[in-house]
Amino acid sequence: MLYRIVTSALFAGFAAGLIAALLQLAFVQPHLLHAELFESGTLIHSATSGSVAYGPAYAFDAMRDGLSVLFSALIYVGYGLILVAGMAFADERGHVITPRVGIIWGLAGFIAVHFAPSIGLPPELPGSSAADVGARQIWWFGTVGATALALSLIAFGRNCFAWATAMVLLAAPHIIGAPHPEKFYGNVPPELAGLFAGSALGVGMAAWVILGLLAAYFWNSEGSV
Repeated sequence: MLYRIVTSALFAGFAAGLIAALLQLAFVQPHLLHAELFESGTLIHSATSGSVAYGPAYAFDAMRDGLSVLFSALIYVGYGLILVAGMAFADERGHVITPRVGIIWGLAGFIAVHFAPSIGLPPELPGSSAADVGARQIWWFGTVGATALALSLIAFGRNCFAWATAMVLLAAPHIIGAPHPEKFYGNVPPELAGLFAGSALGVGMAAWVILGLLAAYFWNSEGSV
């Protein structure tokens, strides 16, 4: 069982991580490079004068881009281990894990890890104002854990108490509220921050769907060996 979980997670996570890295380089990295020009003062934005409309042409940096690809592969292998462990738990209790079901698991992972935390703490560009890192990390981990547990109760709960508990868990982090700075400031145009956040979430959703699909596929492939 452990071998099946590890191998399925490695194959699915590494493949999904590589795809995620390519999507990030294509759709997220240009906004990041553009923001760095504002952070360094190369470009200046103000409410009256505005700023240039387009970011810099993408420039390949072997070290930076290579590390990004490696980090993405490693992080999605970690996600894959968690996802496949959950699939194994469900499989042991009679739930059939098909590729279609895997996509649903992937969407659930995206909601827990990316979407729900982004309601309070959206992806941020360099140079953006932010609250204390420690406070943000505590809220982020709490939100991920509460959301993941809530989705599990929705999927596998068998009574109204489980579903009501899930609703409370989904709402609790947002009722408490994410930590924010007392004042918002920064050199980065808000429109660029919006583009970055939207692109990052879109790439995250695509990567998690692929991860769920591949995790289910490899789980079934390992089981048939």
